[in-house]
Amino acid sequence: MKNAVAQKVIEFLDQTGRLAHFAYRFFKQAFSRPFEFKEFLRQCFLIGYNSLLLVALTGFIMGVVLDMQVRPTLIDFGAVSYMPALVGISIVREIGPVVTALICSGKIGSSIGAELGSMKVTEQIDAMEVSGTNPFKYLVVTRIWATTLMLPLLVIFSDAIGLWGAYLVESTKGDVSMTLFFDKVFQNLYIGDIIPATGKCFFFGFAIGLVGCYKGYYSKKGTEGVGRAANSAVVVASILVFLIDFLAVLVADIFFEI
Repeated sequence: MKNAVAQKVIEFLDQTGRLAHFAYRFFKQAFSRPFEFKEFLRQCFLIGYNSLLLVALTGFIMGVVLDMQVRPTLIDFGAVSYMPALVGISIVREIGPVVTALICSGKIGSSIGAELGSMKVTEQIDAMEVSGTNPFKYLVVTRIWATTLMLPLLVIFSDAIGLWGAYLVESTKGDVSMTLFFDKVFQNLYIGDIIPATGKCFFFGFAIGLVGCYKGYYSKKGTEGVGRAANSAVVVASILVFLIDFLAVLVADIFFEI
């Protein structure tokens, strides 16, 4: 039993070290020439555009369900007029970024892991190295940059759709106008709510791209290895999203208390 636990701890530390070294390789090559700008733009399009429908649907359901669940409680306390402020703060500060990041972990992280894993299995990455191309810069750097920059935009889009969904519920059940609803939302949102929520989205995107690329780039041989790479990319990226969110909340709380 002790040997099994020790083995698991050693494997965890080994994977953590390998992932850290992978991140070091990224930062070492991320700002050096040549820049694969066309591939970067292509990845931004694939990651951003192909995720819009899923993110929009998630954001809409998130806003509708949150409003419908909280509204009866606020009615009981006679505080239904605070609904727009409550929904706006909840979505922008926490629910929107975390839920959207988790959805992107499943879609984008698994996609990157499976794509690079397939290239590893079919020896396309080895062929790029033989031909003189830097596969790390072309395949990894561009994808990590793309996820880092696109995830905050996807979160903002999801927040907007979520607020719109909440407004539809309020306009149906409470006869609230769009102007009044969004006026109350933005009156109760401060810079201390927006900056930390947006800032941590960059780290979410970086973690998703880093883990997806790492799992796919070092995928083991065979189709089973590709499946494991995609699955583990989702699991590890989701865990990192929660850890980053926890650290971001602690840092923001300490910063604004000062």
